Order: sequence, then structure tokens, then C-alpha cells
Amino acid sequence: MNQELWEKAAAFHGHKCPGLAIGFKACEAAMKKMEIGVSDDEEIVCVTENDACGVDAVQAILSCTIGKGNLLYRGTGKQAFSFFDRKSGKKLRVYLKAQNKDNLDRSQWQEYLLNAPVDEIFSFSEPKFDLPETARLFKTVVCEICGEGAPEHKMHLQNGKTVCTDCFKVYNRGW
Repeated sequence: MNQELWEKAAAFHGHKCPGLAIGFKACEAAMKKMEIGVSDDEEIVCVTENDACGVDAVQAILSCTIGKGNLLYRGTGKQAFSFFDRKSGKKLRVYLKAQNKDNLDRSQWQEYLLNAPVDEIFSFSEPKFDLPETARLFKTVVCEICGEGAPEHKMHLQNGKTVCTDCFKVYNRGW
């Protein structure tokens, strides 16, 4: 285990916990199996299937961030991360298969996650989806109801007006 990277992830996250350990070990596994490192721009992409503590490790260790467009959220709720290397074309999905079946306390569970072999705690496969496109810039459009701007791809047409998601009234008849 790379103690320096663990401390970096913990400093970014604010504390040490089992959730952070999951993301940390997922990053370590991806770095080793894919031969990747820190992402200066969008060359390394992570699609996280959860919004839990481990995502902070991805940001701290691999420098994948929402702002750069190389950290994407796909809300399945699973402890899974798909990593893509745009340069080499390599891709890897890392899924937490380990369960705390022995009901270890938080500290023991964290230590197990940090010290167990990655093949014991994760399953590895190819992502079932393609590499997301690079981030694009969009024209800002002003909502005709609230006056706030949003990217054109997030706007809606309603009653002949261009409106933002907040002002848009969803039409739903129960289907």
C-alpha cells in the first residue's frame, strides 16, 4: 500500500474511513493494471457508479474531477468504478465484491480493505459502455422565466418559451 497516496486521499476527504479505502484501493488497482497515473487533463476518465466517500480518493489520487469533465457520475449505487485511458484505449471496471460478512468494526473493515489483495476485494471486468466523449463547451441560454443562464443542452421548450430545468413543469400522466 502506498502510504503517501493514502494520506493524500485522507487529507482531501477530511478523514480516514472504509469508504475512502474502497476508492483508494480501486485507484491503486487501476493504476497497476492499466499502467496509469495522475490525469493532467482528460486522458484518464473515471465513471463512478456511486457518490460515496471513495470518489474523493479518485479525485485526490488520479485527479479526475467533475470540473475537468473526466469524472462522471452514473448513479447505480454500486461500489464500482470504470476507468478509461484515452491514450492507450485501456479500460477497466472495478467492482467491490468483498462484503463485511464478519461484521468487523469500521476500523477493522478499513484495515482489511487497505491490506487485502485487490483480487480478493474486487472483481475486474470491461465496462459495458463506451468511453464517454470529451467535455464540450455549450452556449449559455437565458431562461425566459427566471432570467438565469444555463447551457443550451440543459434548456427546455415549454409553451413557446425557453426555460431552465428548475422552471420547467414536467408533464406526467402516470406512465
